[in-house]
Amino acid sequence: MILFLAARPVTAPPVRPAPRRRGPRLPAPYRRIFAHPGTRAFTAANFLARLPMGMLSVSAVLMVAGARGSYALAGAVTATGLAATALAGPWTARLIDRHGQARAAVPATALAVLGSLSLLLCVHYGAPDWTLFASYAATATTPNTGGLSRARWAHLLRDDPAARHTANSFEQAADELCFLLGPVLATLLYTTLFPEAGTAVAAALLLTGMLLFAAQRGTEPPVAARPAVRTRSPLRLPGLPPLLLTFVCTGTVFGSMEVVTLAYADAHGIRSAAGALLALQAAGSAVAGLLYGLRRPAGRVTRRFRGCVAAMAALMLLPLLAASAGGPAALAVALTVAGMATAPAMVTGMGLVQSRTPAGRLNEGMTLAVTALLAGIAAGSATGGWAVEQLSGPGLGYAVPAAAAALALCASLRHRA
Repeated sequence: MILFLAARPVTAPPVRPAPRRRGPRLPAPYRRIFAHPGTRAFTAANFLARLPMGMLSVSAVLMVAGARGSYALAGAVTATGLAATALAGPWTARLIDRHGQARAAVPATALAVLGSLSLLLCVHYGAPDWTLFASYAATATTPNTGGLSRARWAHLLRDDPAARHTANSFEQAADELCFLLGPVLATLLYTTLFPEAGTAVAAALLLTGMLLFAAQRGTEPPVAARPAVRTRSPLRLPGLPPLLLTFVCTGTVFGSMEVVTLAYADAHGIRSAAGALLALQAAGSAVAGLLYGLRRPAGRVTRRFRGCVAAMAALMLLPLLAASAGGPAALAVALTVAGMATAPAMVTGMGLVQSRTPAGRLNEGMTLAVTALLAGIAAGSATGGWAVEQLSGPGLGYAVPAAAAALALCASLRHRA
């Protein structure tokens, strides 16, 4: 037996290849939603189209204020454009719901890009002030790029509420990432190239991104059949008006914060760092949004919404205190912390809008929410521009976003399930 065993050839154990190192994996909830075919492609294309969202208004403020020497004029111009978008946005969304994303969103984007180029030319060649208002108002047909992406998620994940919560959290983080990168890119282009560079690049990204997004037909939601009986506008649905009022106040926070921060940085001789200051607020919100998406929703959604808005109202006092008693470094920290409350409020609010809007009018319902935000941003831009010129110092301008957040809390208390 021993001789028999000795005579057998000795084979070495098989050599197993070393495991390949992989990059950091997404958390399970996010891997789950991106396992659906086509989601990565439409998300990447939509990000290109969405990035100008954080660039256009900052570029316009810097471009107009630098050329005309007035933040009040710059704030009024951007406010006019945003107000026009608030009026035209629901009609654009209704066309998208009726004819599909690819057929309606691309022509609307092309018209908006022409408006941005008109503003650029009017500023560059010193046209009268009224042409600035008219040009920026012509950008009103810009589609709600974030809403288009959310509508695709709502269609793909229509039977999975937990996955929809994760997708909404991701989309909010993507919004915040655009507001993080957009102001930095706009400021960098303004200071290193020429005053109109930010607007030109933003317009090119918007058109390119929308063309790529529209080409992803496999994930596009189907056009819903028109009902035989005319349905009510989402604006008249129960519980939606108080919710939209909360979005108006939240938009006022965003609009005033942007103009006040730009003026604060200019007054302290750090104009080139203005985009970075705004990016810190967006960074805090983006991180909070991604972490919020990992949590499984618990409890009544209206109660969660009020709690998120209350946190936002409390934390928006920090920039006012930091700008009044500290300096740019303290303000940077305060903006980062304050931003962490906005994403959870927006995620929960958008979830409420989706749950209360019929599937066939989902783009219109979400665009109404964005319209409310834009109306608030317009009011905030104008109010913030007025405050930094009328109050004793730009730091006191942060009282505007703090007051707007308090009004948002009051509006959320009126919302009923």
